[in-house]
Amino acid sequence: MRTTMKPQITVKRVSSEKEMEQALRIRIRVFVREQGVPAEIELDDDDKRALHLLACLGERAVGTARIVMRGGQAKIGRMAVLKSHRRKKVGKKLLTRAIMTAKKHGARKIYLHAQVAVVAFYESAGFRCVGPVFDEAGIAHRKMVLGRNGDGNRKGVQPLSVIATTEA
Repeated sequence: MRTTMKPQITVKRVSSEKEMEQALRIRIRVFVREQGVPAEIELDDDDKRALHLLACLGERAVGTARIVMRGGQAKIGRMAVLKSHRRKKVGKKLLTRAIMTAKKHGARKIYLHAQVAVVAFYESAGFRCVGPVFDEAGIAHRKMVLGRNGDGNRKGVQPLSVIATTEA
């Protein structure tokens, strides 16, 4: 009897035009088609300078995120996972890799703008809300900053394990 292994989720830094196209297709599908974000604001100038990540299940791209570095600060953004792959730890692996990548590139502060509906997801990774709810692309958001000690591990929060693959 032969057993087939389920493909594993891997997260890698985008390193080719083809991978970048896959990442952008995921963002268009999630943000523009599902959530109604105007395409002209979804794709922006930060895409040229950002570090982009791609989550794959086997050979299939299923999620993406980007990190924009500015003066010792990293903004994690454009985190998107295809609907059929949500709640399967893809987002957790993307976020873990994004944090690792930001730190590797010298980030002393890591922050993001979380949609209010998913604040608890980021809190479970050690981010905390700062400031009021604000509107971004017609969706309520909160600014969130990674815990004070920079590793996402604060009292009562389980740290994300190092589960991403491939060097940043």
